[in-house]
Amino acid sequence: MSNTPAPEPWFKDGLRFSCTQCGNCCTGGPGAVWYTAQEGRTMAATLGISEEEFTAQYTRAIGSRRSLNERETSHGFDCVFLDRESKEGVALCRIYKTRPSQCGTWPFWPDNLTSERAWKAAKARTPCPGMDSGPLIPSDQIGILRERDQVDNASAPW
Repeated sequence: MSNTPAPEPWFKDGLRFSCTQCGNCCTGGPGAVWYTAQEGRTMAATLGISEEEFTAQYTRAIGSRRSLNERETSHGFDCVFLDRESKEGVALCRIYKTRPSQCGTWPFWPDNLTSERAWKAAKARTPCPGMDSGPLIPSDQIGILRERDQVDNASAPW
């Protein structure tokens, strides 16, 4: 067993991020927005409906897991909870306070943090104007978000 310390991540000095409510991370090509069973119960309660209604109306099965539905728009495949009409120029999440962990950990997903190149590619692909702007998020906090996303998305709660 080696006592060599783990190398510091490329983002050891932190990364800047501030959500601009553009909705770009909530749209794009077809994909999946994974959520846990507990997150499903919480989202259903937020909407004032039963878990069964929530599952039937807002989700779909992908393999052994569940994803939030998407709807095709001029922007791409928007999350079913993305609201582009209520406030001009802003995309709002109808369940923001109880959104899935996958949403709350953007852009600090493991794939986006493998290298500076991966970070820049995610910023360009999304495109996310909040990446590299706003407050500095310390590397330890980024690590916590990255790990939370990795654990939540590796589980198959269904």
